[in-house]
Amino acid sequence: MSARYEEIAFLRDTEVILVPDGTPHPVQEGTIGWITQVLGGNFTVQLTSGRLVRVAAADAPAIGREPPPPAPEPARSADGELAPEAVWEVLRNCYDPEIPANIVDLGLVYGLTLRRVEAGVAVEVQLTLTAPGCGMGQVLKDDVEARVRELPGVAEVQVELTFDPPWSPDLMSEAARLDLGMF
Repeated sequence: MSARYEEIAFLRDTEVILVPDGTPHPVQEGTIGWITQVLGGNFTVQLTSGRLVRVAAADAPAIGREPPPPAPEPARSADGELAPEAVWEVLRNCYDPEIPANIVDLGLVYGLTLRRVEAGVAVEVQLTLTAPGCGMGQVLKDDVEARVRELPGVAEVQVELTFDPPWSPDLMSEAARLDLGMF
């Protein structure tokens, strides 16, 4: 059984992220590619050169797609504060552009702390990568920070990248292992 990828053409010059390098890269209008993954609102596209690139959700119109709809109102605790479940839900919408499983199910989130500050809620996330040399580390870190910051009531976001303990497939959820054929 072979996967069928959807061919696209860039409708305007667009800044993308090279995968797995994690570096910005300009793509010119008219460039042809194939969408290989659409997760978390972002697109992974294979260009005719063979390179994989990540097209941010905000740039969806550049490849003829609609940006994702706004997120629903997040869960609140009984006292009206932002609930940790709301942050976990946001994190479940963050994906590595090479792996079709979210960062929570991949076991990349080592910790989540919410604390009250004068201006609202401070959110601290401990995040790791599948490999210390992964070029997508800053991209994932920035994605987590931007998405959590969009939650109403969030005043501060701190994402700490750690490699202690080192990540292993044992940290993945059973669902992710099944989805990725790692059972």
